Formats: sequence, structure tokens, C-alpha cells
Amino acid sequence: MPTRSKKRYSILLSDELAERFERVARRRNGAKSAIIEEMLDRRLNPERYPLIDDGILRRIDQLSKELAGIRRDVAIATEMVSLFVRYYLTITPPLATREHQAARTLGKERFQVFVAQIGRRLASDRRLVSDTLENIAVNDPDLFVVATDDAPLKARPASTDASAEKPNGRAVPGPASEKRNG
Repeated sequence: MPTRSKKRYSILLSDELAERFERVARRRNGAKSAIIEEMLDRRLNPERYPLIDDGILRRIDQLSKELAGIRRDVAIATEMVSLFVRYYLTITPPLATREHQAARTLGKERFQVFVAQIGRRLASDRRLVSDTLENIAVNDPDLFVVATDDAPLKARPASTDASAEKPNGRAVPGPASEKRNG
């Protein structure tokens, strides 16, 4: 087998890089020239080493999907907080001065419960946003279809029969409208 001719080069490396290079060379039985040749070949001919690029692309795709999920969750959380604050500020009446101390005490208790609930949620894999969206999808699927941005809530007529309406708002025939045999 004929030997390929090789050309000699001198290179200068920083101390840190030289130390890392020496460690790698020791693990590969001192094959410094082979390491340099392989690195240059990989750098100058990336099409010959698609596995590295494919792995990186797969990881980037996975990170992109995860980032899209995070963006969605942040957008949902932001909208939920803003809607809550807007409704809270427009609906909650101010308290009389004599009720302030009792309200502060109750507020502190509620805040402690709130913080404990956040801790439990963060410790588990389930998030309230996911639970809420799943609950809406099961119990009120039309809510995702109808865009009611800022539309005032319509009061539903009071029903005497608990089974008169499905969770999605569609009417269910009550006992009076059912046909009876006999």
C-alpha cells in the first residue's frame, strides 16, 4: 500500500487549547497529526460527515418545538393574568375603611394558600393551564371555536331542570318534551 505524502505545518495554540489537545491526543495514543487531519477534514468537507449535522438539526428541531410550546404557554398565562386584572379592577368594588384590616388578614391567608398551590403545581408535571385547556376542550369545545373577544357575558336563563343543558350549551330534551308511550 503506497504511503501518501504529507506536508508539515507549524501552528501556534493557546495554552488552554494546547492542554485540551494534549489530553485528547493521550487518549488516542498520541496521534496528534491524525486528530488535526480528522478535524480539518470534518471542517473542510462537512458533507462527508452528515451524522453530526443531522444530530444537530434533530436537536434544533426538538428545541424549536419546545420553544413554541413555551411561547404558547407564556402567551396564555399573560392573557389570563391581564384578563383577570382587568376584570378584577372593573368588577371588584372598593372596601369600606372599617373592612380593610379583615380584608388584609384574609388576603394574607389566601396568599399563603396560593403560594402553596403554586409550589405543588411546579413540583408536579401537571400545569393548571394544561388542566384548564383540557377541561374546556372536554366540557365546552365550542368555546375554542367562537371568538367572543371582549363580548359582554350573556346571562343564561335559569333552568329548573339540571339536565336541560349539555356542558357545551346545547339544549337537551327535558322530561316534558319527551314522547311517552301509553
